[in-house]
Amino acid sequence: MRRIILLPILLPALAGMASAEALVASHTIRSRTLVTAEDVQLVAEDLPGALTDPAAAIGMEARVVLYAGRAISAEDLQPPARIERNQIVPLVFDSGTLAISTDGRSLSRAAVGERVRVMNLQSRSTVTGTVDPLGRVIVDPSVATFTNTEIK
Repeated sequence: MRRIILLPILLPALAGMASAEALVASHTIRSRTLVTAEDVQLVAEDLPGALTDPAAAIGMEARVVLYAGRAISAEDLQPPARIERNQIVPLVFDSGTLAISTDGRSLSRAAVGERVRVMNLQSRSTVTGTVDPLGRVIVDPSVATFTNTEIK
């Protein structure tokens, strides 16, 4: 009697384990490379921590080197950088009634929505802002932090 009760419970669990899939790299992918559909493949294995949906990896940037045949986890990927280090970027300070725009030099890499430090090329002051989808750095006046500024 117990076998009859346990069998309907165990069969779906065993079937689910047999159909487990994991996402692996189809070839070696260098860090800071955008992942494309040709870079990944699904294998019929249950690999702990591996992504199971290719859509979660495609379009992301490899944070580390991804070796061929190895599982790809969410920690291995990051949003693609929109701004590179030392790139000249539009720097925008907008308080509603006042808008100031100038050029700045990015002090690090950053993706859309991330905060980045930028050196204003005219005043040589360093400000922190958020990267927008157009690649501009928006300095929020309520949390603006200025360094190396002099009042003359």
